[in-house]
Amino acid sequence: MHVFASRRLPGGALDLIKGGITVDVWPEPGPPDKAVIMEGIAGADGLVCVWTDEIDDALMAAGPGLKVISQMAVGVDNIDLAAATRRGIPVGNTPGVLVDTTAEVAWTLILATAHRITEAERYLRDGRWTRETTSLELLLGRDVYGSTLGIVGMGPIGQAVAARAQGFDMRILYSSRGRKEVAGAEQVDLDYLLRESDVVTIHTALTEETKGMIGSRELSLMKPTAYLINTARGPVVDEAALIEALSSGQIAGAGIDVFETEPLPMDSPLLQLQNVVLVPHIGSATVTTRSKMATLCVENLMAGLRGERLPNCANPEVYE
Repeated sequence: MHVFASRRLPGGALDLIKGGITVDVWPEPGPPDKAVIMEGIAGADGLVCVWTDEIDDALMAAGPGLKVISQMAVGVDNIDLAAATRRGIPVGNTPGVLVDTTAEVAWTLILATAHRITEAERYLRDGRWTRETTSLELLLGRDVYGSTLGIVGMGPIGQAVAARAQGFDMRILYSSRGRKEVAGAEQVDLDYLLRESDVVTIHTALTEETKGMIGSRELSLMKPTAYLINTARGPVVDEAALIEALSSGQIAGAGIDVFETEPLPMDSPLLQLQNVVLVPHIGSATVTTRSKMATLCVENLMAGLRGERLPNCANPEVYE
């Protein structure tokens, strides 16, 4: 059997692939072109990919022998699941292990944004902090403690964020498709959440329904003193509308880990704004978490190659 991997996985996880299976790994740190993946899977039984790879029906057609697609990510919005199911290909993902890490990054962005940490660091590094510029109003932020937190999407990561909010004595609101039993959290509709919250944090999956769900109208409902945090998927937020809201002072600031286009283009207006904290999609980026994700990815791959049900399958209807 033969496997093509679009990246070298962390922690030496690809070394767990044994049993006479050959593995062809894209050698560069950055992503391969779509054509490279199509060539790589031409005679392959399995594909290992990540969230930046576009896995559509045309690509799958280039790998008629594919028995499994195993992705090192929770979200699978980059994969045409319907096409995979039609072709009888189970798609694996890696949920669960990155919940706490991503919740910590969300909280890092909440605190850094509210307290203007990156703006303050730039101020210091640029040599602007002098005896003459020091005043009692220098770089004033806003308290997170005792404020209202709005969580959009109360899945496992949203629940982990809510649990940490207890320590900040926050009022917790959430909007979600279904009711979740979360201590101290009140389910409300999205508009009410946006109007009431001092911090709005996004934790919903990217679907056709959620794409662009935070746009100009939704941002206009937020307080001018409020902050928007996104560690979910970039297209959930209308980026042009967010840039306008940040530029005009419609909202106070934002903390963003995910973007409509990744990597973020260097001509993005976001890079010119001072009231936004930007990080390069590092929500799961710890040694431990990425290693666990890679191991789950290989476990899914091996199960698919053996013709067994994947431990974590994003399209379970393929088995029906």
